[in-house]
Amino acid sequence: MSRPATFVPPPGARAYRLVTARGEFAVIEAGSPEKGTALLLPGFTGSKEDFISLHEPLAAAGYRTVAVDGRGQYETPGPTDDETPYAQAELAQDVLAQIDALTGGLTGGLTGGLTHDPAHGPVDGPQARVHLVGHSFGGQVARAAVLLDPSRFRSLTLMASGPAEISPSQQQRVKLLRDALAVMDMGQVWEAIQALEPPEDAAGDLDAGLEDQDDLKRRWLGNSPAQLIAAGRQLCEEPDRVAELAAVGLPVHVLSGERDDTWPVPLLDDMAVRLDAHRTIVGGAEHSPNSDRPRETAEALGAFWDRVG
Repeated sequence: MSRPATFVPPPGARAYRLVTARGEFAVIEAGSPEKGTALLLPGFTGSKEDFISLHEPLAAAGYRTVAVDGRGQYETPGPTDDETPYAQAELAQDVLAQIDALTGGLTGGLTGGLTHDPAHGPVDGPQARVHLVGHSFGGQVARAAVLLDPSRFRSLTLMASGPAEISPSQQQRVKLLRDALAVMDMGQVWEAIQALEPPEDAAGDLDAGLEDQDDLKRRWLGNSPAQLIAAGRQLCEEPDRVAELAAVGLPVHVLSGERDDTWPVPLLDDMAVRLDAHRTIVGGAEHSPNSDRPRETAEALGAFWDRVG
């Protein structure tokens, strides 16, 4: 039986389960595809709520936005002790299945079941291709999906997501988390994280779509430990595939904050040059411009998509 989406979306958006050929995925959707559809992939330990503040301005700009919990993330179920379904190639196939469901006009209701969405209907021609946005780890998955089948996409935005593995300092943090998950359950790891992190720092990490520490804890406990372990390993071992992506010829947007500890900004600048990509640096933002400066981030996304057409 399908699990209902528990998050209450903001006005003008709806939470539901997207039914695809590869299972159901929890999503938040807003807007209509007047200009196009954008699929938003969250990062490591993140969720669809990370994009909450982008939906309204992008809907006003004429875009339909769909933010998704990937397999094993928050409200999308996945195996808890088997890493196989979380291989990058598998996650990339999930993205293609999500696009098929969205552009085919098929959506899943809150209680499951395949339904036709009369507001959108089947999509043909250029509108059958989507603008793909991947934040951090989601950018690696997004790149893999584009390389698997570029014909499904109108553009790719890599948001605070670099060319290869994460920085050494972040690798150390991810490895500590993976070691903890090997000997503790998710609740114990959450308590350990809170004990090590000053309360004021933890409060400052709240995403715009999550109201308090209880929301963050609920999201954390919803994650599959196998998914976290597999994603962490990929973040630490991802090869440089920039040349492969450049060869595809798809319009690419490299967007980041002005500071980033996960992939240093000069590294992102260089990647943009190698990709001949549009480059945006959002002032006052760090690793999550979508949460730190959502209005400016939405404006940059909409302007890029308008240029791509």
